[in-house]
Amino acid sequence: MFFTILITFISLISLVVLHEFGHFILAKKFGVKVEEFGIGYPPRIFGRKIGETVYSINLLPFGAFVKIYGEEERKKDPRSFSQKPIWQRALIILGGVVAFWIIAAILLSIIFRLGTPIAVSDEENHNLTDPKVQIVAVAPGSPAAEAGLKPEDVILQLKISDQKLIVNRVKDVIEFTEGNKGKEIILAIKRGKELFDVSLIPRVEPPKGEGPMGIGLVRTAIKSYPWYQAPIQGVLATGNLTIAMVQGWGKVLGSLLKGKGIPPGVETAGPVRIFVMIKERIELGSVSFLSFIAMISIAVALFNILPIPALDGGRLLFLGIEKIKGKPIPQKIEQKINAFFFVLLITLMIWVTIKDLAKIF
Repeated sequence: MFFTILITFISLISLVVLHEFGHFILAKKFGVKVEEFGIGYPPRIFGRKIGETVYSINLLPFGAFVKIYGEEERKKDPRSFSQKPIWQRALIILGGVVAFWIIAAILLSIIFRLGTPIAVSDEENHNLTDPKVQIVAVAPGSPAAEAGLKPEDVILQLKISDQKLIVNRVKDVIEFTEGNKGKEIILAIKRGKELFDVSLIPRVEPPKGEGPMGIGLVRTAIKSYPWYQAPIQGVLATGNLTIAMVQGWGKVLGSLLKGKGIPPGVETAGPVRIFVMIKERIELGSVSFLSFIAMISIAVALFNILPIPALDGGRLLFLGIEKIKGKPIPQKIEQKINAFFFVLLITLMIWVTIKDLAKIF
């Protein structure tokens, strides 16, 4: 348990550190003075000045920060952030966001080199390693959900009375289930390293689009790529995941604007829920863990680039207004707007965390 907590903690902190390093490296590139690069938040435990920058380790281990001269308080100095051209300031801000996508691409490249499960058809049987049928979705309130089945569970075997079927194709599960609707079926499940049986009764008349058990299935097999192809696949996968997330968020936003609320199956996740999900992924193995960290990295990049004050996207929004107006927004007004939205975001995070804790306890 301690090892799992440590890995989870290090993973999340590392994402923030590398994000801040993205800001840091571009600030240095454009000649902006960086006063401090800190891991954790003050009070300071240890600090060492190298050149003009203090590198510090701080007491509160909840992230990292980079203190850029002239960013919070505008300075009339050629090495001040506020005196640099708008395009340079925009790139410094974007550096932190792009860092998340780079992290995701690197992690996914490692996964493709090690070998990752890919979807294959029922008919394909040539050069497959460990073909299996996995659950990819569980409908809320379905027999599968009530039985405790989860996405990424592997169905090894189906049993009923004296019938037993070793599962190798999606078609096997569908045909067996259709032929035994209304009867108790025992599923042999593999979840990570755990093996166990689950019993459920497939519905005779399931809701449209759900199926008797209420699960979505895919047949997967392990495939690895040569070292020179893995990075290409990692970048492509990062792009595809980004597009998929944007489309997913768009559907949620569209549903909210139409007054339909959050679509079924969509859940908010705060720090507590993310911690639990990382713990589950660690138990499922390194590929599952790394892929989930990559997905978190992409999700945080997309969230951080939203044009909301207090986020990097909000800072880009202010730069856009400055470009249009020909002068920056008064500093006190910008600070008040940022402070207001920062409080809103913290309040939202607290609300989501309370919901997460309520589900756990």
